[in-house]
Amino acid sequence: MALFSRFSRLLFLLFVTVSASSSWAQELRYTFEKGLMGSPFKLVFYAANDSIARIAANNAFGRVEELNEIMSDYRDGSEINRLSATSGSGKWVPVSKDLFDILAISQDISAKTGGVFDATLGPVVQMWRRATRKGIFPPEDEIRDALARTGYTKMKMDARTRSIMLTQKGMRLDIGGLGKGYAAEEAIKELQKLGITSAMMDAGGKIVLTNPPPGSKGWNINVSNGSDSLAAMQLSNVALATSGPTYRYMEYKGVRYSHIVDPKTGIGLLFHVRTTVISPDGTIADALATAFSVAGIQKSKRYLKRFKGSKVWLVEKQGDRLAEWNMLD
Repeated sequence: MALFSRFSRLLFLLFVTVSASSSWAQELRYTFEKGLMGSPFKLVFYAANDSIARIAANNAFGRVEELNEIMSDYRDGSEINRLSATSGSGKWVPVSKDLFDILAISQDISAKTGGVFDATLGPVVQMWRRATRKGIFPPEDEIRDALARTGYTKMKMDARTRSIMLTQKGMRLDIGGLGKGYAAEEAIKELQKLGITSAMMDAGGKIVLTNPPPGSKGWNINVSNGSDSLAAMQLSNVALATSGPTYRYMEYKGVRYSHIVDPKTGIGLLFHVRTTVISPDGTIADALATAFSVAGIQKSKRYLKRFKGSKVWLVEKQGDRLAEWNMLD
């Protein structure tokens, strides 16, 4: 009986020790926020302790800042602006892996969507930024001139030498339509290098999710259609991007023009209300949110077939009513 009693006490102590170890090893939730790329970046993840969490957040935000130095068309010395300055020179320009990769993704999406997404739209985007600051509508000749210096087929890429040629003088690249999605993906990779497997990066509405939070089925995400409908979802290991003119637009003579410009007309969208895309990859989700906004419901139904694993919720104005295409249910 004494032997059995000692054995019982030993089992009890072993149980307490294991339970305590599990408790100590339980991951904690951390949230970090920082303004980057002109938007708030919010990082949420689960890690073992404060030290790892701080290193992870610093590495993730540092990676985004590194990419901003490469891809920002607002910075005169950025790599993308230096590349744009060579347009029309007839020269192949070697570029960094990051810039080549994101432009290759952009070109692929342009080809698959008939050019409704276009990274060469910089001259038009610059024109509209000036017009918005001044509160004036660009003259027709200025729109024509800007459009004449765009076109994704005017950008040539050589994967063997990782070089790019912009064939027409006056071209300017703008990857604002997929840059935040790419940055969010790269930030998540920094966390994964440290063994962090449950994380969310929200890059100004471009969201990348990995495994669910401990003990849950997914990350709780709420998405609006831009008017009166709200979708609540639990998601994991996907990316989500939302695009709409709620906060960024120009109003001229009572007409609201979206910050998203149609590459064919050079004018901000009039019919677009809200687009949400869920994709396996953040860069793709970000770009498709713009592409489908421009294409509208009918064309997007055709284009979506070319992007495996992607879903869309698109709302647009058709006359006095709203038309809706929702695949997220």
